[in-house]
Amino acid sequence: MTQPPRFAIAIDGPAASGKSTLAREIAKRLGLVMVNSGAMYRAVTWKVLQQKIDPNDSAAVIDLLGRIQIHCGEVGMTSTCTIDGVDPADELRSEAINANVSAISAIPEVRDLLVNLQRNYLDHTSIIMEGRDIGSVVFPDTPFKIYVDANETVRAARRHNIGEVDPISKRDAADSERLHAPLMVAEGAVLLDTSDHTIESAVNAAIDILNQQGLPDLGELPPPP
Repeated sequence: MTQPPRFAIAIDGPAASGKSTLAREIAKRLGLVMVNSGAMYRAVTWKVLQQKIDPNDSAAVIDLLGRIQIHCGEVGMTSTCTIDGVDPADELRSEAINANVSAISAIPEVRDLLVNLQRNYLDHTSIIMEGRDIGSVVFPDTPFKIYVDANETVRAARRHNIGEVDPISKRDAADSERLHAPLMVAEGAVLLDTSDHTIESAVNAAIDILNQQGLPDLGELPPPP
């Protein structure tokens, strides 16, 4: 039997908008692999810092890219990212990585490399991917796009609750003003403000949006790998 074409759901938004939680819960609801693109940029940042390279030294970071092996896969329904065989997942939310990931993410060569790895997921499965340029750059042709946001006070409280202290406004400016693949509302994306939503109500609202965008019925989806 011929399986339907694989597809990507793009979930974009600023820091602490709720996009990661939303993508994870939608993935559970629909039986899709959830890909956290931000974890990939954090993994590269971790490697840069481990090698004692200045994150603002683009040439040194680009040189490092040519000397490391990045592997993106999944365990169950969740994406993984290893560098030289090491999964730095437990360290990806450290204060040092929070402070430097925007600088690493702004390097075009880093983004080009990781975007290719992100697109490769569709070689074997349908996915829901969250990040900052998924609908605008990684999968611009997907019809399934949601831009998740929340007011700044709510987002700051969320970051504080998970122990992250870098200012929301600083991170927003870094993501929105970078020259290469800035954070933006992708063409065709529907805005979902999660400020007053519970997790469950936000997921229900997102599923309604995706259904309006033509999401296939669950029975039509190929089984996860």
